[in-house]
Amino acid sequence: MSEFSFLPNTDSDRRKMLEKIGVASIDELLKNAVPEEIQFSEKLPIPDGLSDLDVQKILEELASANSGAAMKDFIGGGAYDMFVPAPVDEISGRPEFYTAYTPYQPEVSQGTLAAIFEFQSMIAGLTGMDVANASMYDGASATAEAAILAIHKTGRKQILYSQGLNPLYLEVVRTYLHGFDAELVPVPLESGITDADALKKLANENTAAFILQNPNFFGIVENGAQFGDAIHSAGGLYIVVVADPLSLGILTPPAKYDADVVAGEGQQFGNYLSFGGPHLGFFAAKKDFIRSMPGRVIGITKDVEDRRGFVMVFQTREQHIRRARATSNICTNQQLCALRATVYLALLGAQGFGAISKLLFDRAHYLAEKLVEIDGIELLFDAPFYREFAIKLPRKASEIVDEISRRNILAGLDLGRIIPTMSDVLLIATNDKLAKNDMDELIDAMKEAI
Repeated sequence: MSEFSFLPNTDSDRRKMLEKIGVASIDELLKNAVPEEIQFSEKLPIPDGLSDLDVQKILEELASANSGAAMKDFIGGGAYDMFVPAPVDEISGRPEFYTAYTPYQPEVSQGTLAAIFEFQSMIAGLTGMDVANASMYDGASATAEAAILAIHKTGRKQILYSQGLNPLYLEVVRTYLHGFDAELVPVPLESGITDADALKKLANENTAAFILQNPNFFGIVENGAQFGDAIHSAGGLYIVVVADPLSLGILTPPAKYDADVVAGEGQQFGNYLSFGGPHLGFFAAKKDFIRSMPGRVIGITKDVEDRRGFVMVFQTREQHIRRARATSNICTNQQLCALRATVYLALLGAQGFGAISKLLFDRAHYLAEKLVEIDGIELLFDAPFYREFAIKLPRKASEIVDEISRRNILAGLDLGRIIPTMSDVLLIATNDKLAKNDMDELIDAMKEAI
């Protein structure tokens, strides 16, 4: 075999192969296998080759036609356009890391396993929980897996959920639970906040869990401490969804209000929006549930020579153990996205994380205060919010979004697209890329549109 066997075949190589087969040309080779009437006999309309520079210019011209690439983005709802520091791309793009899959052979995968261990440690630290797994597909599937864990642990089939849960997450939960014959029961909101009294009335001997998103889908900060006793006294588990984990820089972590399981979305930790994915789910729990968690957990051990090593300590999936004992059919983790999140969090550190968390809070409140000064605009809920808030408009949000988009501004998420009864409501999120002048531009655009 040639030492250059990975290169394309040369004309000489092709002639030798055709001679070996006993035909004169590629056409003759294909004649019997591919009917002549479906063969393409014309010349393909492929232009002559270009230099790298010429190709780059053409691609830039094509990209410039996509106005969304340069638009100021105030859309949230579970995915956020955050700044990604350059080292995140540099480190995650190194060839030894550039894979989305978890390696099976620890003896040749110590770097990746170490990175996963760091990710787990950071998620456990942020949420305050005892243990975190190697990551999940996204926040929605992590939430669904938490519900399944509760059904398995309690033997019950009723899942209570706050109506502040992201409606798209709810649809994924509904899909996951289809085969469980489970009942999904909403707990209503009162002025944007989950009604704790309603939870107490709804929780019963059939309740496996209560799911609370905090901050909720409308950006409202929930008082998580109100719900733990109510669900635990009924024998159910308390699941907290953190779709916006940067909030944990200033808000109480779920472990402090006795959450049993925390599911969340880590996309904004060093991962781009990328037209909708891939995202990064995380899953953390009390140590009592470590053997019931989906996916896998990486731990530290020592070899026979007393050297530190990283290994998979739990792999509770059907590929590794008997199907009847498997906790989930989740077969992998979002390792490349988790690596990016790990690098991002390491770069920020505790001080930087807290600073960005407060920055998002401050920007959201500045923007909300200015917007409600415009006649016809009011906050949907008069309740504490973090970095995202909903405003009620005097006409359809879709019309206003379209008008403002002509100024290269994505004004927010038209909630009528997700909740039909809220066609006049706009959900607006802040990020660390849009400064005061950008927010003022949105305010001016909103004045004109109104």
